[in-house]
Amino acid sequence: MNQLDALIQPDRGQKAIPLHLIDKAGLPGWLAGLTAAQRAVLAGQGFEGGAGETAIVPDAAGTGEGWFAVVGVADPAKLSSWCLAPLADRLPAGTYRLASPGAEGPALIGWRLAQYRFDRYRSEPSDKGARLLLTGALGAMNAALAEAEAVILVRDLVNTPAEDMGPAQLEAEARALAKAHHAVIHVVSGDVLERDYPMVHAVGRAAARSHAPRLIEIEWGDPAHPRLAIVGKGVCFDSGGLDMKPSSAMALMKKDMGGAAHALALAGLVMGAGLPVRLHVLVPAVENAVSGNAFRPGDVLRSRAGLSVEITNTDAEGRLVLGDALVRACETRPELLIDFATLTGAARVALGPDLPAMFARTDETANGLLSAGLERDDPCWRLPLHDGYREMLKSDVADLQNSPSGGFAGATVAALFLDRFVAEGVDWAHFDTFAWRPAGKPGRPKGGEALGLRASWGLIQSRFGKERMP
Repeated sequence: MNQLDALIQPDRGQKAIPLHLIDKAGLPGWLAGLTAAQRAVLAGQGFEGGAGETAIVPDAAGTGEGWFAVVGVADPAKLSSWCLAPLADRLPAGTYRLASPGAEGPALIGWRLAQYRFDRYRSEPSDKGARLLLTGALGAMNAALAEAEAVILVRDLVNTPAEDMGPAQLEAEARALAKAHHAVIHVVSGDVLERDYPMVHAVGRAAARSHAPRLIEIEWGDPAHPRLAIVGKGVCFDSGGLDMKPSSAMALMKKDMGGAAHALALAGLVMGAGLPVRLHVLVPAVENAVSGNAFRPGDVLRSRAGLSVEITNTDAEGRLVLGDALVRACETRPELLIDFATLTGAARVALGPDLPAMFARTDETANGLLSAGLERDDPCWRLPLHDGYREMLKSDVADLQNSPSGGFAGATVAALFLDRFVAEGVDWAHFDTFAWRPAGKPGRPKGGEALGLRASWGLIQSRFGKERMP
């Protein structure tokens, strides 16, 4: 049993502290069954049954040896992913179970993720002890633990500073994942990278030797099964290049490999579930640094597709490395192609930090992602691949430019740039995700975050689940 499993365990009648789920409508009836002293304790803690409110109440005997906890929820019969998270974060160490079990399945992931801590660099880890939850929903337990493990992988990778999470370390993470699932991994670097993935090489060539660029490829599954391709932007640090960012904008650029973190985490879910697919994962891993050989504004780069790209802004580098990776992904004609990238500030201006911008070529895929996101409390928002804006990418000297001036429709224009490198007829979805939470919420601490991961996993399960196979 690993550390993840230890926090949610099968209920075999172990001794546990009861957890009561109460909404405002049911509060008066529930209070009627308590003693006057218990009601006074609740009143003293300001508990009114509002969603997220918590309280601890002594048992009716008043001996001080027993107690139970209560949390306010919107609907006790239909729990969300995060409704138990306030309790899991605030309770003392111990073992717990719902007083009325049966509906906890969706909330199990929040119980686990509320106890996430990133303590790698702390001399004294902030561990207040494990809060274990017992459940009889074993199928939901296993699914929740798998998804929690994927979210934690994203958080850990994004939270790690760039010096410890450069292209080489990202490769090491990919190798560990491939080894765990008996997948095949191939890494392209050096002269071969320059020849076969020229935009990946150009963006990453200015970095120190220890952070040299590379293209990471993982393949897994039966070649006879439908092909699923997942691509993640792995810019491990983005200085902006010669179009250098100000220090305030550079402060969070350790998270610019958040797309790669999502891709690896989603791949782990696919392989861990044994889905009947031929999985193809691609991560272009680079650091966009500044040195004498950095690529320049005005340069014209050749891509793997043969298209030429005029560089109008070296800080629009993510779309360049993704372009080469998307071309490679399309060479095997996937049935579905999903990419993740921390691509544009424009998406954050439009949608804020919580909602990843999602682009899709087909309504079926877009609607599937929107629906799966709502079901899993991982919402996304569709933005358009508006044909009328393709002309913004025109260049006077090349096939297209990487960053038009003016700033209008920045997220859409970036997606349209990527669209030029996705083969015609490929069912493609693109997530422009923040991969970061600027302020904490129950179960979702400040820092690296998976946004769009569980929505994508829901779509993939529905499309490629084992029930589809004869």
